[in-house]
Amino acid sequence: MDARPIGATTLEGILLIDKPEGPTSMRVVERVRRAAGGVRCGHAGTLDPLATGLLVVALGRFTKEIDKLMGGDKRYETVIDLSAFTATDDREGERTHVAIDHPPTQQQIEAALERFRGSIMQTPPAFSAVKIAGRRSYDIARRATKAAQFDDASVPPPPTRSAPRPAQVHALTLRTFAWPLVTLDIHCAKGFYVRSLARELGTALKTGGHCISIRRTWSAPFSIENSRALDSLPAVLTASDLIRVP
Repeated sequence: MDARPIGATTLEGILLIDKPEGPTSMRVVERVRRAAGGVRCGHAGTLDPLATGLLVVALGRFTKEIDKLMGGDKRYETVIDLSAFTATDDREGERTHVAIDHPPTQQQIEAALERFRGSIMQTPPAFSAVKIAGRRSYDIARRATKAAQFDDASVPPPPTRSAPRPAQVHALTLRTFAWPLVTLDIHCAKGFYVRSLARELGTALKTGGHCISIRRTWSAPFSIENSRALDSLPAVLTASDLIRVP
């Protein structure tokens, strides 16, 4: 139900939310929609439930600009655990520990990172929204996981991961390394999967690789510095809470 009096101006603009760990991006959008009195809302780029950081939410006529907003560059901070792989490429999945006789050195990690800069080919995570033969990859992966748990031989094995696809990495910086954790800063174009980087870096190093944390700090042209915490969202949004863009 609309929380505003009849005749109130329809809200339109951009709201920048610092998404906490836990809720889905759509759950955040639903909360914004309630605070906006039912105004049409949408987000410009999904963040996984595990991920935190900048979620750009468009309201009113600005929802027509979502495709344009999604097309901008992104910046992420991520912590990668090199000691294990997981089915989800993040810490939500079951760990598959990789025995390492000699952990890689920082110089070896720097050398491995070089292959992930510039124009690269990247295989999306199995648990992603990419479609394989008309079905969402995460639906296929979840069904296969459930079948394995119950040893259901009637469920055929899932297709392989979707085919590698182009991605663009403008900058990839090693911030810290203390085995088994690597902290990276990433500046990339639309369509880059941080979780795939974790898995593929581990493969290149002959270690494991999955994300412990992912935080989006920038989604062009917006910065996390101008966002507000989800918990600070007022019960009723007003025009003063929004950003108007040309």
